[in-house]
Amino acid sequence: MDYIFSDKISSLQPSAIREILKASSVPGMIALAAGNPAPDSFPIDAIKEISQDIFENHPIEALQYGVTEGYPALIKRVTDWLHTSKKIGKDTDSVIITSGAQQVMDLTTKVLCNEGDVVIAETPSFIGSLNCFRAYNVKLRGVSLEDDGINIEELEKALKEEPKAKFIYVIPNFQNPSGITMSVEKRKAVYNLACKYNKIILEDNPYGDTRVAGEDLPSIKSFDEEGRVIYAGTFSKVMAPGIRVGYVLGPSAVVAKMTVGKQTSDVHTPMFNQMLVEKWMANYDIDEHIAKIKDCYRERLNFLCKRIDEELGGIVKYVRPEGGLFVWCDLPENIDMIEFCNNAIKRNVAVVPGTAFVVNDDDKFNAIRLNFTTPTIEAMDKGLKILGEVAAEMNKR
Repeated sequence: MDYIFSDKISSLQPSAIREILKASSVPGMIALAAGNPAPDSFPIDAIKEISQDIFENHPIEALQYGVTEGYPALIKRVTDWLHTSKKIGKDTDSVIITSGAQQVMDLTTKVLCNEGDVVIAETPSFIGSLNCFRAYNVKLRGVSLEDDGINIEELEKALKEEPKAKFIYVIPNFQNPSGITMSVEKRKAVYNLACKYNKIILEDNPYGDTRVAGEDLPSIKSFDEEGRVIYAGTFSKVMAPGIRVGYVLGPSAVVAKMTVGKQTSDVHTPMFNQMLVEKWMANYDIDEHIAKIKDCYRERLNFLCKRIDEELGGIVKYVRPEGGLFVWCDLPENIDMIEFCNNAIKRNVAVVPGTAFVVNDDDKFNAIRLNFTTPTIEAMDKGLKILGEVAAEMNKR
């Protein structure tokens, strides 16, 4: 039988990262391509204790349907945490719990965009979000990145030229894949441009709590006086990604429509998972746990950068991130990125090619993304040695 797929899905290609992860699962493969938190960062003992308590004392609540907005105790806990810790959220904002931050991208596009509308995004950017936007048949307009974040002049040009733009998508902290942190000045400039051109900002902040250097910067949402910033967060990077618990803080009118959109997707985020997070936040020292994650990631990032300098110094260029999970390395023009990645795979090292993150059809990123949170120190050591050998061989041509 010949299958005819919908216009929304027929043009989508499998995520390059997910395809590479298949190679990463091959025995002996060194997975520098993953985007997973470090396994030793998961609060496993706490989750065991909380799970036992839930099934002993609240089994029906955990296994029954819940309301679409989320577990009320968790909504309050997250709202208070955002107010006190992140200094964001007003009386005109609301919080709902989502199935990971990825669902925030889906719901935002679902409630704001019609087919043919435009989403403006940094380029390169996170492939998961880009494919989500593409699934709604929107047009993507990419704006390049500089060392301190999005190019403001290009952004204004895009806003002038794209009257059908519905929102601006940005990852201000340790951007995926570039690792770049947007400066405070540019955060304010992005917000001011959104006000000037009457646009919404989707601020994606999955990595903000993983800062290992420098000082915390105010979110774009913290400047929001007009109700035009939607803030996406997640517990995937500070608790565990497999529980799929995220949240959105945004203007109440927009979040109300997101709630309706979520009802048609998954009804609600699993109650047991939400209760796990709420009790973890209530009864355990989250700040202490996050501090341990930062110590772990700082060591791994320092080691990866040291090995890049030793094995690829003089060949690749990179911006040292202040947090997050990734290091983005630009290859010289004489080294073909795809061939480099294929040669690395043949030697049992998986990295992500820059083509996975393009926004515009004519984007050219001769680069690779490396992850430092999933592989062990020993694996990174061996993997960088192999990448150095591959680069040296190709650089001689």
